[in-house]
Amino acid sequence: MTARAHRSMVEVTAPLAGTIVALEDVPDPVFAGSVVGRGLAILPAEPETVGPDAGRVVVVAPCAGRLRGVYPHALMIQIDGNRAVLVHLGLDTAQLDGDGFDVAAREGEWVVEGQPLLAWSPAMVRAGGRSTLCPLVAIRATETEVVQLLEPGDRVAEGQGMLLWS
Repeated sequence: MTARAHRSMVEVTAPLAGTIVALEDVPDPVFAGSVVGRGLAILPAEPETVGPDAGRVVVVAPCAGRLRGVYPHALMIQIDGNRAVLVHLGLDTAQLDGDGFDVAAREGEWVVEGQPLLAWSPAMVRAGGRSTLCPLVAIRATETEVVQLLEPGDRVAEGQGMLLWS
């Protein structure tokens, strides 16, 4: 009889506040088809419109791990040897070459859940004709490994649990 290692359950939290959208409703076939994994998307809440950071939304780490693939519009957090979470800000935002995004994290850095990673301007993304939907994806996770804690249409607060990944 061989012993089996059991992976710990990981709670993936909301990296920003907004309204939950089903991943299959994201107008991008890679996300909608769960090609990269299972998850949900967030339509960002409208940020404050006054003050020095008017219109800026801070994005926090949805879980602890090591940053892999840090871009102005997206990042991946490696949780362990087999699990990683993708946070993607808006759709077709790679075309912006970082305009409207401020990265506060570095590739390879260890982060804790809730740590600010970057800030962006959804209004600027929208003004350019792009979607501000933010997919949150458990990379290569199967449907049986991920439990969605929220339903489409639910409001989510930054740091609120979205997914449980076993």
